[in-house]
Order: sequence, then structure tokens, then C-alpha cells
Amino acid sequence: MSTEFPSKNDLKRQWHVIDAQDVVLGKLASKAAMLLMGKTKPTYTTFLDTGDHVIVINAAKVKVTGRKEEDKVYRHFTGYPGGLVEKSLKRVRAERPVRLVEDAIAGMLPKTKLGKQMFRKLQVYAGDRHPHAAQQPTALTVK
Repeated sequence: MSTEFPSKNDLKRQWHVIDAQDVVLGKLASKAAMLLMGKTKPTYTTFLDTGDHVIVINAAKVKVTGRKEEDKVYRHFTGYPGGLVEKSLKRVRAERPVRLVEDAIAGMLPKTKLGKQMFRKLQVYAGDRHPHAAQQPTALTVK
């Protein structure tokens, strides 16, 4: 008896919409990461991308708990000497609110080529509109 693995032709990828308004960032990210990896499906395999597409709307209105608004710091390095750039969550939300959700979800995906492939199935929008109506996404709620 051999183990059967899903092939690309067998995979049925669905589209999901998650409204991030007044949802805690970590709960939203964990739900989206589970869908992107395919862990909610019976065909889940660790070394294959069996996940679905995820659309997150209202990323600018996501909620954080505690004092993260002032204390949490996002860092990136420009590549030049002394080029470490640090921004607080409050400033990142004002400048580029999509980055909050993208970084949180990317941190919960595998740090491999497969994880990057999964991350490409994520679309995040700061407002309440998205251009993916033709894919007929199903609405999901995160508690």
C-alpha cells in the first residue's frame, strides 16, 4: 500500500476574504497563515503547497492589544553603513498599513521557497474594496 499525494491537477484552490476591521492582528494572521498553508484541508502535506488564496480587506483598521501601538518596532536595513531604519507600529500604520498584516502573516509561514510561494497567494488591501470579485471569494470571520 502506498501513500497518495495530491498533484497540481487535483488541487482545488478556493478564494477567501477576511475583513480585518476590529480584529486582533495575531488572530487574523494565524487564520490567514493556516489557509495559505492548506492546514485546514484533508490533503495537507508539509512539502507541498496545498493552500488557498486569501484576500484581507480593511488592513488599516486592524486592532492590536496592549501597548504595541507605541512599543512595537518594525526594522529594516537599507544595506548602507548605519542604515538601520526603525519605525513604530503607529507610524507604519499611518504610512503603509498593508505592511502590518503582511509582516504578521509572513512571520507565520515557513521560511523557505515554499513559504514564499504561499505568500504570493495573499492579497492585502487597506480599504474595504478588492478587485477579485470574479474569483467569487467566500467571506470568513475571525473571532
